[in-house]
Amino acid sequence: MGWRFKQIATRGLLVMAGVAVLAAAAGGAAAGERLAYGGPVNPHERAAYIAVGDVTRSPIGWVEFCVEYKPECNTKPSTPRDVLLTPKAWSDMVKVNAWVNDNIKPITDLEHWGVVERWNYPDDGKGDCEDYVLLKRRMLMQAGWPREALLITVVRDKKGDGHAVLTVKTNKGEFILDNQEAEVLAWNKTGYRFVKRQSQSDPNLWVALGEPQGAPATVSAR
Repeated sequence: MGWRFKQIATRGLLVMAGVAVLAAAAGGAAAGERLAYGGPVNPHERAAYIAVGDVTRSPIGWVEFCVEYKPECNTKPSTPRDVLLTPKAWSDMVKVNAWVNDNIKPITDLEHWGVVERWNYPDDGKGDCEDYVLLKRRMLMQAGWPREALLITVVRDKKGDGHAVLTVKTNKGEFILDNQEAEVLAWNKTGYRFVKRQSQSDPNLWVALGEPQGAPATVSAR
């Protein structure tokens, strides 16, 4: 009972902290942080989007997450939507990525839960890569960002290991929020091999990813 109360209390603190982060982001943008926007986006470059393939098998971690968090996965298919990448949106995205990376302690599922793979919110302040992704996604959705543009994505990292990141699909390309990288990068600047991700129209459907195109499994231990 005490552990459960502590978990609920920690979850509340994380939610309140997330709200504060986004409030600070809005204030910062108004105070001049808009200069940060546009750094990774070359206005003379054509926005690049990942080529999406056929429907593929959902990661077992997501399937089991949906058993535990059934209301979050009980969604209906919807029209795909992209984020309009305004200066404020860029500032919010950067701040959420940095806050989660700075405040969640990396730990393997085996160390944390005693199992090889478990997707969960890091409500106790600890988690591995997909837990970082889930929290970033939740924070942005609570701030009003469309679910259809926030896609949990499985990649092979620079070492060839399985890894999870959050893809944010915008009108200026697709950007990656990653606990292994401090900066928010365009997907084709990460050095990763993209394997599969959630469908924009249905988060419970996953699609294979292929080679880049022009505009218009388990994951790692930590």
